[in-house]
Amino acid sequence: MRINNKVSLCATVILGASLLSGATQAREIPPELSYLIDQYWSDAPSHRWECGFGFTAAPFLMPRCMTAENVMARLDDFQAIADDNQGNRAAGLEGYDASVDYVEDELRRMGYRVTRDPFDFNAFYENADGLLSALAPVPTAYEWNVDFNYLSQTEPGTVSALVEAVDLDLGEGNASTSGCEADDFAGFTPGNIALVQRGACAFQTKAENAAAAGAVGAIVFNQGNSPDRTGLINATLGSEYSGGIPVFFATYDRGVEWSQTEGLMLSMDADVIREVRTVDNVIAESRWGNPDNVVMLGAHLDSVFEGAGINDNGTGSAALLEMADLMKRARIHNKVRFAWWGAEEAGLVGSTLYVQNLPPEELDKIKVYLNFDMIGSPNFYYGIYDGDGSDFDLAGPAGSAATESLFEDYFALRGQPSEGSEISFRSDYAEFFLQDVAFGGLFTGAEVIKTEEQAAIYGGVAGDAFDPCYHAECDDVFNVSERAVEVNSDAIAFVTSLLARSTKVIDDEIAAAEEEETEPALRAFSASAAASQYDITHWGKYWIK
Repeated sequence: MRINNKVSLCATVILGASLLSGATQAREIPPELSYLIDQYWSDAPSHRWECGFGFTAAPFLMPRCMTAENVMARLDDFQAIADDNQGNRAAGLEGYDASVDYVEDELRRMGYRVTRDPFDFNAFYENADGLLSALAPVPTAYEWNVDFNYLSQTEPGTVSALVEAVDLDLGEGNASTSGCEADDFAGFTPGNIALVQRGACAFQTKAENAAAAGAVGAIVFNQGNSPDRTGLINATLGSEYSGGIPVFFATYDRGVEWSQTEGLMLSMDADVIREVRTVDNVIAESRWGNPDNVVMLGAHLDSVFEGAGINDNGTGSAALLEMADLMKRARIHNKVRFAWWGAEEAGLVGSTLYVQNLPPEELDKIKVYLNFDMIGSPNFYYGIYDGDGSDFDLAGPAGSAATESLFEDYFALRGQPSEGSEISFRSDYAEFFLQDVAFGGLFTGAEVIKTEEQAAIYGGVAGDAFDPCYHAECDDVFNVSERAVEVNSDAIAFVTSLLARSTKVIDDEIAAAEEEETEPALRAFSASAAASQYDITHWGKYWIK
């Protein structure tokens, strides 16, 4: 449905007045006005002059200019790149390089100065399914993705050896620390395959301890301490894994079975590629704005090896390109920096190295980091990173609560539901968080199942994943909700334009936190200190422990 120009103008004036009168009033907009605002932001601009100049980056106009049609056109471009490059845009392969070229060319066409930020990483690709079989005492072939799978970043190789269990603690409610200490391998027979149990420490630690003890391969089986820790998971050894041996993950039941089989000899075949490759982050920033007060936006540009990665994360990458296009002439108060990250799917490598390599004085200039990873899931919900910790008990660095509130104001103005999204360190905000940079962002869901309550609120199918094609070949241009892209892209435009004009709400929260820390009785932990007490189970999209 389209609304006429007079109603558009009326909605614009009322919305602008509401923004100027204070953020709290955004949540007091009557439903009738929210409906008009939603229609105004959804409707295509009626005249070229509405979005043709963009000098002011007006928060009430930018969402109208950020059209889903333009974002979807860029998703078609990413799909074409994948189609021309073995069906994917994975970091270290031709499809990723072509994606970098595309983003750079588009930014230069807009008038930006573009920086390629190169880095090395351990690229990991699966050539074929793994093979696992028992040679003795009873020859048995085990089923791929039923009994076992790869740990991402395993070394390739084929080994056959006796299996030796390491410090297991079986049964429901167990507190396994199997393989976490070098002493767990006291008496281990070099040349055997180590059978270790999930629990307590990182998979990387277990595998490297096994290799140091002389194991020629390792199998980590699920912990089995609760019903949700028995099957297969997507796990990683981490991009820094240095054990040098092949490592599989297995179900709890198979692990128990193997631990109780005398004289068990297994054969493992890991048909993978793992080698150092060089790729680029792509960085650009606005011509105008205070360089000492930077609002940074980021999205990862790479896909997984299995597919084109159109929802994950063509959606975030395409929306950032459109945001850059809208901001190219804007006379704004604060510098806006855009980043397209490489090797996120290999463990947040590009964003992590970028943050770690920034001089402290440059990192201090970043007032807030906004992350957009999967904003068009077909069975979506509208998730906002839980900056204040009210939903998941882990608050972000000072300024993150204010950032979350700005996104909440947007959804309220538009009359759309939203909810907190857990800070799980599964995307590129992670290192910013650990370095105490305020952050925020949006997420529409991945492999988690949509509940009945969420289906009643957002529509869609309860009992299905938010993205049934997550990390799969079918994550293509047909795997995207255009409505979710519209609403979330507009949210990016709204919040970015607000912060480009003023970061006062974030400044005030940071100042209050610093003042509180000066009072010994009220001293608050920093976000990184809080994270150190939090059980970080993911780094990127994979389980790390």
